[in-house]
Amino acid sequence: MSEILLVRHGETTWSASRQHTSYTDLELTPDGERQARALGGVLVGRRFARVLSSPRTRARATAQLAGLTVDEVDEDLVEWNYGEYEGRTTAGIHQDRPDWNIWTDGCPGGETPEQVGERVDRLLARITPLLDQGSVALVGHAHSLRVVGARWIGLPPSGGGKLRLDTATVSVLGHEHGRPVILRWNGG
Repeated sequence: MSEILLVRHGETTWSASRQHTSYTDLELTPDGERQARALGGVLVGRRFARVLSSPRTRARATAQLAGLTVDEVDEDLVEWNYGEYEGRTTAGIHQDRPDWNIWTDGCPGGETPEQVGERVDRLLARITPLLDQGSVALVGHAHSLRVVGARWIGLPPSGGGKLRLDTATVSVLGHEHGRPVILRWNGG
């Protein structure tokens, strides 16, 4: 049965320090490169009808180092736009806004959960028909891929807040008895 594989990019300096990174185009750290190469072992033997990647350097480099050939760079796979919170940590934001929650509040000058959900829904509408041809890999970022997982199983975008996603991991979406399910989450 065809599946959707969600591949989160390897470590960057900002992911290591837990800084929100959306439009800042960072490269992988040496550890991130090692993590991305290790993903190749997880993906070995898999064939894909299509591989889509975020346009960000960290995602494209992860795909390449993991042995994936990107068929299409897709803007709908970019990370949640953090707007004014770009480069800040959640702990730092909480000093100014103790009750802030990205999953319900979004980001000033950036995206709301509903806006991220809309672009994820567009992406899923485009790739779901491709599953008739085989599995699809999506190489991207933590928050946006968490929304992909949530939307796949019928949750609102905020449901992604219940799905932790570490760097250089593979999660698998599929079907059980004709229903969309998460088959594996946050795997190495």
